[in-house]
Amino acid sequence: MTDFATYTNILPDPNNPVGEAGQSLAVASGGSNGPGYSTVNLSSKHAIDNTRTNSGRLVSRQSAGHSWEISLGYNPMTREQFEPVYNFLLQKRGSLKPFLVSLPQYKQPRDATFATFVASNNFTTTAGGTAGTDTLLIGNSSYVLATHKTAKPGDVFTVTDSSDSNHTKTYQITRVETNTTAETNTTAPTVKQLRIHFVPSIQRQIAVGSTIVFNDPKFRVVMKSDVQSYSLNTENLYKFSLKLEEAQA
Repeated sequence: MTDFATYTNILPDPNNPVGEAGQSLAVASGGSNGPGYSTVNLSSKHAIDNTRTNSGRLVSRQSAGHSWEISLGYNPMTREQFEPVYNFLLQKRGSLKPFLVSLPQYKQPRDATFATFVASNNFTTTAGGTAGTDTLLIGNSSYVLATHKTAKPGDVFTVTDSSDSNHTKTYQITRVETNTTAETNTTAPTVKQLRIHFVPSIQRQIAVGSTIVFNDPKFRVVMKSDVQSYSLNTENLYKFSLKLEEAQA
């Protein structure tokens, strides 16, 4: 008898196959790939209130937290392609249970050399970060800027903090300062460090030594609707799409 440690909580896709028992299982061992996406739509949602005074001065404030919204489209699918995805989602019972989704454009960082480095090496925070800040100083003792290149704006990351398992927010980098390119009013990172700027600002306090996950970061989401439906055409192909919204722990 073959047992497994846990059910997979990642939406099935070509990189995340699933077994019939609900476990993560390679296709070569009998697992089923989820189909790839025909379209991916990602929205960054800031809740901003704007007010203008009688003189025309603009007063802005953020009235609620940031969230990501994701729309996934699929090409018409055979039943074998469709069932792994649909049954995974049925198990979540609409918006009741969160799950993880890996988006292909963010599976690896933009720079191929840096992506290779972070596939087997983790950056960690060299200083703590309080909720509300939008920069972090991160480093790795094996990292060398000239050799391993750097993260780039547009890369996505998550945080693994041993002191806070509820930190499940996903962030996107907007600026990267290195040892050779840094703002003059700040102390430049060393050759083993990077200073990253990102959106949104940190949602929860981050401890020193927390892991910054650049390799295949995943969004924690729920379905936006509690109704799941599909259509079947005359060629017995299934038509299906999915709307998701970020769900922090």
